[in-house]
Amino acid sequence: MVATAATSAFFQVASPPLESGKLGAVPTNANTLGIKTKSSGTGRLKVKANAQAPSKVKGTRVGVMEGLKNDDDAHASPSPRTFINQLPDWSMLLAAITTIFLAAEKQWMMLDWKPRRHDMLVDPFGLGKIVQDGLVFSQNFSIRSYEIGADRTASIETMMNHLQETALNHAKSAGLLGDGFGSTPEMCKKNLIWVVTKMNVLVDRYPTWGDMVQVDTWVAASGKNGMRRDWLVRDYQTGDILTRASSVWVMMNKETRRISKLPPEVRGEIGSYFVDSPPLVDEDGRKLSKLEESTADYIRTGLTPRWNDLDINQHVNNVKYIGWILESAPLPILESHELSSLTLEYRRECKRDSVVQSLTAVSGGGGGGLVDSGYVECQHLLRLEGGVEIVKARTKWKPKYANTMGSLSQLPVESA
Repeated sequence: MVATAATSAFFQVASPPLESGKLGAVPTNANTLGIKTKSSGTGRLKVKANAQAPSKVKGTRVGVMEGLKNDDDAHASPSPRTFINQLPDWSMLLAAITTIFLAAEKQWMMLDWKPRRHDMLVDPFGLGKIVQDGLVFSQNFSIRSYEIGADRTASIETMMNHLQETALNHAKSAGLLGDGFGSTPEMCKKNLIWVVTKMNVLVDRYPTWGDMVQVDTWVAASGKNGMRRDWLVRDYQTGDILTRASSVWVMMNKETRRISKLPPEVRGEIGSYFVDSPPLVDEDGRKLSKLEESTADYIRTGLTPRWNDLDINQHVNNVKYIGWILESAPLPILESHELSSLTLEYRRECKRDSVVQSLTAVSGGGGGGLVDSGYVECQHLLRLEGGVEIVKARTKWKPKYANTMGSLSQLPVESA
C-alpha cells in the first residue's frame, strides 16, 4: 500500500485515448464521467468541462451543462505543459516517505528490543539456562505481590517453590524430563519417581515485592542410591546471598510406594551431571527428638489436603508440609521473629484422604518468655491422626529487623 502511494506520486496514471487525436478532444468514456458532448456543424467535437464546484448565475445554481461554453471558447489553447506542471504531488510523496520510515522504525524496535530496567537484561522471560559447563542451572524470579506476606517480604513457601521450580527446569533443560514429575525417561520405564528425604535451608534475608532473585542449582551423588541437590539464591542486583539449601533425594516405586535402588540405566543418565562438591548447607548433626502430645506446647488438628495441594504423583507436595508445620507455631513468635533455619526429615507421604496433626514444642518449655530473648528454636512434627509420622522438623527464628543477618555462626548451638 505504501509502495503504491509512492509510485503514484512519481508516475501519473495514463488518461484514456482522445478521439480523433485532437487537442481538447473528450475521452471515449466521457459519458461515464457524467460529461455531455455537443456537436458543431462541421462535425467537430468541442467541450469544456468545469472542474470546479458549480457556479451560480443570477442566484440560480447551474450544473456542468450550464458550464459548457460556446464554440469560440472551445478553440482556446490549454495551458502549456511545463516542467513545473509535470512535477509529482509532493504532499503525497512526503506522506509515503513518512509512512515508510515509521514502519521501518517499528520493525527495528521489535527486532532490537531491550528492556528499560537493567534487572531484566538477563533471562527476561524467566526461562533459565544451563551455565558453568552444563553443570549448573540458573533462573531468575521476580517477587510478585501475591508472593509476599504480612511482613511485606516473600514467604518461606514462595522461596521453597522457587527451589522446586528450578530443579524441574534443570531436568527439562538437560533433556532428562520424562512423563513423570522430574522423572527421567529410564525412570519412567521402570515406574520410578523421586522423593525427598532430607532438606536443610538457611535464610539470610527475605526478598521483598519487586526484587529480582537469581536461583542457581546443581546435583551431586549422595551415597549409593541417592542424589543431593543444592540451591543458592542471591539478590540479582547486589549479588548478596539470600538463601542456601541442600536436599537428599531417593527413588520410590510409583506402584508399590517402596524405596528403590538406583538402577544402572538411571545412573548413566544423570551421572554426567553430578558435581564433585560438598553440600552447600552442612547437616546439623543433632537428632530430631521425638515429639508427643504430652511434650508439645501447641497442637493443631484436622488439617486436610486440598485438591490443589497434590502434585502429579498423587501425593501432597513437599512445600505444603512447611505451611502445615507453621500452622502450630505460636503467634507471638510469628509476629516478632522470622524463620532463619529449617531442617526437614520426610518419613512418609501424605495422600488426598489423609487427616494431619501439627505439633510444636518451643525450646525452654514455652513461647511467651522467649519472644524477647533473641533467637528461638522449635521442634515440629506432622503426623496422621493414627499417630504415623509424616515429617519431623526443627526451625530457628531470629528477631525481625535485626542488625545482623543471622548467619549460621550466629545461631546458638543447643547441646544434644
